Amino acid sequence: MKTLLIFNREPYDNTDVTWNGLRLAKTLVDTGIEVRLFLMNDAVDMARDVCRPPEGYDQDLSSMLKALIAQGVVVKVCGSCMARCGIYKNHPYFEGAEHSNMPALAQWVIDSDKVISF
Repeated sequence: MKTLLIFNREPYDNTDVTWNGLRLAKTLVDTGIEVRLFLMNDAVDMARDVCRPPEGYDQDLSSMLKALIAQGVVVKVCGSCMARCGIYKNHPYFEGAEHSNMPALAQWVIDSDKVISF
């Protein structure tokens, strides 16, 4: 079974939506499900080394993303969003986060058993 999680929100948006999505991804991976992540819109900041938790927030979402990559989760990040979205526009994505595009996302949607958006 293949599950695609699509992230759209700014990582630190005063909610735990992104954190909960990453927790779900890890739980699915730990149970043997193939998980793929696609970051677009302001969620692209999560794949940038310059993205840090705000003061008082106890979770490092970029570190969580890197841990998923280390577990073999494929992470693709919208290439056109690099210059258009996030607080850290034009900052590069870290190693393991693949530049991607809408046709690749469309193919993942077609090829997935479940698609969840955060």
